[in-house]
Amino acid sequence: MDTITSIFREKKLKLTPQRIAVYKYLQSTMEHPSAETIYKALQPEYPTMSLATVYKALKTLVEVGLVSEINVGEGNFRYDGNSSCHPHIQCMSCARVDDLSGVCFTELNETAKQNSNYEIISNKVYFYGICSDCQKKQKDITSN
Repeated sequence: MDTITSIFREKKLKLTPQRIAVYKYLQSTMEHPSAETIYKALQPEYPTMSLATVYKALKTLVEVGLVSEINVGEGNFRYDGNSSCHPHIQCMSCARVDDLSGVCFTELNETAKQNSNYEIISNKVYFYGICSDCQKKQKDITSN
Protein backbone atom coordinates (compact mmCIF):
# COMPACT_ATOMS: atom_id res chain seq x y z
CA MET A 1 0.00 0.00 0.00
CA ASP A 2 2.90 2.34 0.68
CA THR A 3 4.04 1.97 -2.92
CA ILE A 4 0.78 3.17 -4.46
CA THR A 5 0.52 6.03 -1.95
CA SER A 6 4.04 7.29 -2.59
CA ILE A 7 3.77 6.95 -6.39
CA PHE A 8 0.47 8.83 -6.51
CA ARG A 9 1.83 11.53 -4.20
CA GLU A 10 4.97 11.86 -6.36
CA LYS A 11 2.90 12.11 -9.55
CA LYS A 12 0.49 14.54 -7.86
CA LEU A 13 -2.48 12.29 -8.61
CA LYS A 14 -5.52 11.77 -6.44
CA LEU A 15 -5.61 8.36 -4.77
CA THR A 16 -9.30 7.49 -4.88
CA PRO A 17 -10.99 4.54 -3.16
CA GLN A 18 -11.80 3.15 -6.61
CA ARG A 19 -8.16 3.23 -7.73
CA ILE A 20 -7.13 1.56 -4.48
CA ALA A 21 -9.82 -1.11 -4.90
CA VAL A 22 -8.75 -1.93 -8.47
CA TYR A 23 -5.08 -2.03 -7.45
CA LYS A 24 -5.76 -4.26 -4.41
CA TYR A 25 -7.85 -6.62 -6.54
CA LEU A 26 -5.03 -7.02 -9.07
CA GLN A 27 -2.51 -7.55 -6.28
CA SER A 28 -4.70 -10.30 -4.82
CA THR A 29 -4.86 -12.49 -7.93
CA MET A 30 -2.48 -14.40 -10.16
CA GLU A 31 -5.06 -14.29 -12.93
CA HIS A 32 -4.99 -11.67 -15.66
CA PRO A 33 -8.52 -10.28 -15.59
CA SER A 34 -10.22 -7.98 -18.07
CA ALA A 35 -11.72 -4.68 -16.91
CA GLU A 36 -15.15 -6.32 -17.03
CA THR A 37 -14.02 -9.13 -14.72
CA ILE A 38 -12.57 -6.61 -12.26
CA TYR A 39 -15.77 -4.57 -12.42
CA LYS A 40 -17.94 -7.63 -11.64
CA ALA A 41 -15.65 -8.71 -8.79
CA LEU A 42 -15.75 -5.25 -7.16
CA GLN A 43 -19.51 -4.66 -7.63
CA PRO A 44 -20.63 -6.19 -4.31
CA GLU A 45 -18.29 -3.95 -2.31
CA TYR A 46 -18.53 -0.90 -4.63
CA PRO A 47 -22.07 -0.97 -6.07
CA THR A 48 -21.90 2.63 -7.35
CA MET A 49 -18.62 2.17 -9.21
CA SER A 50 -19.15 2.13 -12.97
CA LEU A 51 -17.29 0.14 -15.60
CA ALA A 52 -15.97 3.45 -16.96
CA THR A 53 -14.44 4.19 -13.54
CA VAL A 54 -12.69 0.80 -13.58
CA TYR A 55 -11.29 1.57 -17.04
CA LYS A 56 -10.09 5.00 -15.89
CA ALA A 57 -8.48 3.53 -12.76
CA LEU A 58 -6.72 0.88 -14.84
CA LYS A 59 -5.47 3.48 -17.32
CA THR A 60 -3.99 5.53 -14.48
CA LEU A 61 -2.43 2.49 -12.77
CA VAL A 62 -0.83 1.46 -16.07
CA GLU A 63 0.46 5.00 -16.70
CA VAL A 64 2.20 5.15 -13.30
CA GLY A 65 3.70 1.66 -13.79
CA LEU A 66 1.88 -0.18 -11.00
CA VAL A 67 -0.08 -2.44 -13.35
CA SER A 68 0.74 -3.97 -16.72
CA GLU A 69 -1.70 -4.01 -19.61
CA ILE A 70 -1.41 -7.11 -21.74
CA ASN A 71 -2.85 -7.67 -25.17
CA VAL A 72 -3.00 -11.33 -26.04
CA GLY A 73 -4.92 -10.69 -29.23
CA GLU A 74 -8.47 -11.41 -28.17
CA GLY A 75 -9.88 -7.96 -28.81
CA ASN A 76 -9.61 -6.63 -25.28
CA PHE A 77 -6.88 -6.05 -22.76
CA ARG A 78 -6.08 -8.01 -19.64
CA TYR A 79 -4.36 -6.56 -16.60
CA ASP A 80 -1.52 -7.86 -14.46
CA GLY A 81 -0.78 -6.70 -10.94
CA ASN A 82 2.80 -7.90 -11.39
CA SER A 83 4.37 -5.00 -13.25
CA SER A 84 7.85 -6.53 -13.34
CA CYS A 85 9.14 -7.58 -16.74
CA HIS A 86 8.01 -11.14 -17.50
CA PRO A 87 6.48 -13.07 -20.40
CA HIS A 88 2.95 -14.48 -20.55
CA ILE A 89 1.51 -17.67 -21.93
CA GLN A 90 -2.08 -18.03 -23.18
CA CYS A 91 -4.13 -21.16 -23.71
CA MET A 92 -5.48 -21.24 -27.25
CA SER A 93 -8.40 -23.36 -26.09
CA CYS A 94 -9.81 -21.59 -22.99
CA ALA A 95 -7.96 -18.21 -23.31
CA ARG A 96 -6.46 -18.46 -19.81
CA VAL A 97 -3.35 -16.30 -19.38
CA ASP A 98 -0.52 -17.15 -16.99
CA ASP A 99 2.79 -15.60 -16.06
CA LEU A 100 5.78 -17.51 -17.37
CA SER A 101 8.22 -17.53 -14.48
CA GLY A 102 11.89 -18.31 -14.67
CA VAL A 103 12.27 -17.05 -18.23
CA CYS A 104 14.18 -13.83 -18.79
CA PHE A 105 14.49 -11.98 -22.07
CA THR A 106 16.86 -9.17 -21.13
CA GLU A 107 19.38 -10.49 -23.69
CA LEU A 108 16.66 -10.12 -26.34
CA ASN A 109 16.74 -6.34 -25.86
CA GLU A 110 20.50 -6.31 -26.46
CA THR A 111 20.16 -8.52 -29.54
CA ALA A 112 17.45 -6.24 -30.96
CA LYS A 113 19.62 -3.19 -30.25
CA GLN A 114 22.60 -4.76 -32.04
CA ASN A 115 20.42 -5.54 -35.07
CA SER A 116 18.79 -2.14 -35.39
CA ASN A 117 19.50 1.52 -34.93
CA TYR A 118 17.05 1.71 -32.00
CA GLU A 119 17.62 2.30 -28.33
CA ILE A 120 15.55 -0.58 -26.96
CA ILE A 121 13.36 0.35 -24.00
CA SER A 122 11.40 -2.83 -23.39
CA ASN A 123 9.81 -5.88 -24.97
CA LYS A 124 6.68 -7.95 -24.53
CA VAL A 125 6.82 -11.63 -25.25
CA TYR A 126 3.74 -13.86 -25.50
CA PHE A 127 3.60 -17.61 -25.85
CA TYR A 128 0.57 -19.58 -26.99
CA GLY A 129 -0.24 -23.19 -26.26
CA ILE A 130 -2.75 -25.51 -24.58
CA CYS A 131 -2.95 -25.43 -20.78
CA SER A 132 -2.82 -28.62 -18.70
CA ASP A 133 -6.56 -28.43 -17.88
CA CYS A 134 -7.49 -28.28 -21.58
CA GLN A 135 -5.00 -31.01 -22.41
CA LYS A 136 -6.66 -33.22 -19.80
CA LYS A 137 -10.15 -32.42 -21.11
CA GLN A 138 -9.02 -33.23 -24.67
CA LYS A 139 -7.45 -36.48 -23.48
CA ASP A 140 -10.66 -37.43 -21.62
CA ILE A 141 -12.77 -36.73 -24.74
CA THR A 142 -10.55 -38.81 -27.03
CA SER A 143 -10.29 -41.72 -24.57
CA ASN A 144 -14.09 -42.12 -24.31
